[in-house]
Amino acid sequence: MFSTGQKIFGILFAIAFVIFIVWSYRKDLKLHQLHYKKVWVVGVTIIIVIGLFAVLTFTLHE
Repeated sequence: MFSTGQKIFGILFAIAFVIFIVWSYRKDLKLHQLHYKKVWVVGVTIIIVIGLFAVLTFTLHE
């Protein structure tokens, strides 16, 4: 399906991408801690809203 060169390129690209993402995140860690202290509240709120929407959808369609 893929040639050997394509497989090697894909593996090297994935490794380089992960290394770059980790490096970038570590570099900006202090800024993230300063500006995004309560970001978990947004995540919990989104999960609750999706849950309520699902409950309303299933109860109204019965």
